[in-house]
Amino acid sequence: MAGRKKPELFISPDELADENRWNNPQSPWNTAAIKTRQVDPFCCTTSWQMSFHDAFSPNRRLLIRETSDSVVAFAEKAYFNNYTILTPIESMWFFGNPLLGPNSVDLFQDTLVDIEKFYGKKFPNIMISGVAPKGVLYRELRSRFDGKFNFRKHSSEVQCSSSLNGGVDGFVSRRSANTRRNIKKSIGHASALSLVFERHAPSSVDDARNIYLRMLSVEDRSWKGHGRCGMTEPPADQYYWKMIKRLSFTKSARVILAVHEGKDIGFIFGGMAGTIYRGQQFSYDDSWKSASIGTMLQYEKVKWLCEEGATRYDMGPLIGHKMGYKASWTERKHNLEVWILSKH
Repeated sequence: MAGRKKPELFISPDELADENRWNNPQSPWNTAAIKTRQVDPFCCTTSWQMSFHDAFSPNRRLLIRETSDSVVAFAEKAYFNNYTILTPIESMWFFGNPLLGPNSVDLFQDTLVDIEKFYGKKFPNIMISGVAPKGVLYRELRSRFDGKFNFRKHSSEVQCSSSLNGGVDGFVSRRSANTRRNIKKSIGHASALSLVFERHAPSSVDDARNIYLRMLSVEDRSWKGHGRCGMTEPPADQYYWKMIKRLSFTKSARVILAVHEGKDIGFIFGGMAGTIYRGQQFSYDDSWKSASIGTMLQYEKVKWLCEEGATRYDMGPLIGHKMGYKASWTERKHNLEVWILSKH
């Protein structure tokens, strides 16, 4: 008797190559990422997730299921000893959530049936990131699957953000006295130096490429460039290129370049997820390290965001190498957890 045919579990190469699908801001995936109160909404979008796949691990098989309002999105990571785990598509920092939308747990439960049919006795572990401790998703997962899976916490993360309520004045008022003094001083310094702060929201691939090349030139002259640990190094260079290229389709990138006498000396870059801005990278020429270029760029970015009506500035992880400066610019902390589900 012929064996039962395995279900089609992973998306096809043609589906993966459909840029309109993955770059569409109105897709169920991106809509769910923005509208379902994620801790880090930008990092749940395709701009973050699929750019990571393209740059870091393009040969993985992707399991993506969508309904009109929800999505389940995993990547297969297979090891030499037949051990397999399904991870979030972005599986380095684990900032995003692979279960998005009001009915994502129902969709996940349905998908588990096909996962079991596909893998049989070699059922993979499943990693779910971007989980708020004791939040709605966590409680629903435990309620539905406690008897079927072991739950093991893999890791946790603290992220930080700042409200943009009250505009620039409201933002500055929530900073410490020392930070307020530094901002005031940097404004005067920028004026004295006749610095120009160019705002860019690339609207085409060519625009994105030109801006990105200018950013890389600055990065190459920064401490990160000198230490070969920045976004000029592969695969980070391709990752951020893929990201800004995707963001150009919806004019969702926000880049400020600091220019002195025609020369780029600094930049700050991030992207919008609805009304929430997520910072990605900022850097400046190392020869300007005593000029508070970083403070100037942060302040100029807040001005721009407030003018556009943005509501929140997400700055990502608070703890880690050279992350301490973020405490001066944020007042909110958000916890994220990563959980591994394994069959009993």
